[in-house]
Amino acid sequence: MTGYRFNTAPELRVGLGTSREVGAYCAQLGIKRPLLVTDPGLVTVGLAEPVRKAMAVKCEHVGLFSEVTADPAESVVLNALAMLQAGEADGVVGLGGGSSMDVAKAIAVLAAGTQTLAEAYGVDQVVGGRLPLILIPTTAGTGSEVTPVAVITTGETTKAGISSPVLLPDIAVLDAELTLGLPAHVTAMTGIDAMVHAIEAYTSKIKKNPVSDMLARQALTLLSANQRRVLSHPDDVAAREAMLLGATLAGQAFANAPVAAVHALAYPLGGHYHMPHGLSNALMLPAVLRFNAPAAEALYLELAPLLPEPVAPDLEGFVSWFEELIADAALPTTLSAADVPKTDLPMLAADAMLQQRLLVNNPVEVDEAAALALYTAAWSGSA
Repeated sequence: MTGYRFNTAPELRVGLGTSREVGAYCAQLGIKRPLLVTDPGLVTVGLAEPVRKAMAVKCEHVGLFSEVTADPAESVVLNALAMLQAGEADGVVGLGGGSSMDVAKAIAVLAAGTQTLAEAYGVDQVVGGRLPLILIPTTAGTGSEVTPVAVITTGETTKAGISSPVLLPDIAVLDAELTLGLPAHVTAMTGIDAMVHAIEAYTSKIKKNPVSDMLARQALTLLSANQRRVLSHPDDVAAREAMLLGATLAGQAFANAPVAAVHALAYPLGGHYHMPHGLSNALMLPAVLRFNAPAAEALYLELAPLLPEPVAPDLEGFVSWFEELIADAALPTTLSAADVPKTDLPMLAADAMLQQRLLVNNPVEVDEAAALALYTAAWSGSA
């Protein structure tokens, strides 16, 4: 066995109502003037205010930056950083989906003032420390609360990532009450996103390791057993908590055994069509699973018994289970159904080649011709 490294957040707080204890967590970290980073939607539906009030009980002053957008641009990060600096914040709390948590991570690092945003892009490029950081997810999907990565939109169709263990938070807070009001389509897409994290971590070519394997298996067990339940019974808080924990475990897994071709091919779809990340992953998953079969079929069949419904003991049974899950969630099942023009597929394949950081982790090599074949299969739904 070759050596490996495993990093994760030092503390998880899991339980209903834990988000209302965030003031105590701030005090634990010595934060007196936190900045709460979230999005306008969470303010509108009333999820942000109880967290802000809980912080105010223990803190001298609580700043609020609520202008995070989906796929946040560099300008959003810089605006949040300016508010942090103007308010002399000494800690950051990120509340929301992956976008809000990624912005919180980025400004916690940039607050040190030792480098610009552009200088932080890449793997292990962060220098210096960061402000104390607490992350609170409101979706069961991205796993961003336990990943050392922040993804920022840098242009019309391009993104860049900051990847460094420095971005791991001091405390991740998992409160399933915050996920109860999620729309069904968001629940479906984020849940599938988390399952893709688990599958790709389990088959990651370079950094696959026993700790990530264990986490990926438990994540897939929880997620697959509860995805349909939360869609049919959205107020089932036990099922919601299982999904939230599953997403976090999957995040811990892929933070150390990175994702691969599904994500690499999903990113151009998000960049060009502003497609939700979970949907773009769902659209590419079946084609990539079949493509990877020559190298990864045995690993897929190790995961198959973890799925709750009877699954045929072969690759097609495994792939079909996910195809049915996606269809049952009323999500588009092909790129054509998602209104992706067939004439754009060569452009997408070329763009996917820019994701070498992810493609190197895939069990089977993906060149531009293979990427085009994968997009073509996903466009038509053919195997």
